[in-house]
Amino acid sequence: MKIGVVTFPGTLDDVDASRAVTIGGNEAVALWHGDHDLKGVDAVVLPGGFSFGDYLRCGAISRFSPVMTEVIEAAKKGMPVLGICNGFQILCESHLLPGALIRNDHRKFVCKDQVLRIENNSTPWTSSYDKNAEITVVLKNGEGSYVADEATLDLLEGEGRVVARYLGGNPNGSLRDIAGITNERGNVVGLMPHPEHAVEDLCGPGTDGLGFFTSLAATVFA
Repeated sequence: MKIGVVTFPGTLDDVDASRAVTIGGNEAVALWHGDHDLKGVDAVVLPGGFSFGDYLRCGAISRFSPVMTEVIEAAKKGMPVLGICNGFQILCESHLLPGALIRNDHRKFVCKDQVLRIENNSTPWTSSYDKNAEITVVLKNGEGSYVADEATLDLLEGEGRVVARYLGGNPNGSLRDIAGITNERGNVVGLMPHPEHAVEDLCGPGTDGLGFFTSLAATVFA
């Protein structure tokens, strides 16, 4: 499958995400924030970083990039979209996902290996995992605290749309220990930790993140 990886000014994890896509058995296609088309890709990854410097609010400017017009339209038609860290923030700013990401409750940047529980393995990005699988991937953020009103949180919980939850301590104050969510249709996933940094034994805490990049193929051939 062809998976587009979008680079915004200030993105810094696009190369890692592209490499993870390739290791996962798919073809990575570079997309620029100014593109007006998606070059025929089957899915899109919005990688981490500090798009446009995050000077206004994380993801708030990127949401208006030309390529996002195409991503939003495609996502609404069912194209799988994965937003990692800054990408998660952009998805919330684009209203493809509910809620928002705010500064960590301890007001410090955090960088650590983080244990997660995959609670929803029915999305195109998580089908390679067993339900409730515990994985360890990299977490690195300064504004990774997921927030939403109580009604939205209850809706996410009730519909099984919490994709991943922090285990072993909440690293940033995210409400209900939420690390990742999906939209109502299940094709758009936002995740604050970084699975693309855990796809090779040589680097990172292991290969637990690889499932996010093999799930698309598993879904297609299931």
